[in-house]
Amino acid sequence: MLSGRRLDLLDPSPMDIEIEDIAHGLARVARWNGQTIGENGFSVAQHSLVVEEITAHIQPDLEPRWRLAALLHDASEYVIGDMISPFKAALGVSYKGFEERLEHAIHARFGLPAKTPAKIKKLIKQADRACAYFEATQLAGFTPEESLGLFGAPPQGYDLVIHPQSPREAQERYVARFHILSEAAGYERTPAAFNTE
Repeated sequence: MLSGRRLDLLDPSPMDIEIEDIAHGLARVARWNGQTIGENGFSVAQHSLVVEEITAHIQPDLEPRWRLAALLHDASEYVIGDMISPFKAALGVSYKGFEERLEHAIHARFGLPAKTPAKIKKLIKQADRACAYFEATQLAGFTPEESLGLFGAPPQGYDLVIHPQSPREAQERYVARFHILSEAAGYERTPAAFNTE
């Protein structure tokens, strides 16, 4: 990693994970494999910021730690890239296990439970699909009808106009949001709790 950390991909240690590495990688990974309109690709970092915002729109009283989990929901992609869901499924359980080990290490590093509770995971997935709806219709050439069929309708009262950011801007915004949420959750001043609940 650019931080100088060496991450063992088969047995990732929370001690080798840095938010700056995550933000740097995610800001340079394009959603839709880069097959979008505009000068800049729509990065996973910017997507993650939107997903966190949508989770709070759906559930305004959501605890900061779960908003942090929403921001980090695709953090493993800083190492493995953004793979479309059908391809993940085709790769099977071994890929899913690899992704889960990395996600558990990331969560441990930043004080979150290794496994996100099912209710929170469902909320994040709903926000993820809502963001995908806007991305598909505004950036990837899908009609609203196609997007509705694939992703469902976005939550009532939430609208989004996407302006893909440069990697640098997306990276800076991601790191800044991480610090705000981790401080609000009480994780900012102390190193990772390495919570494996």
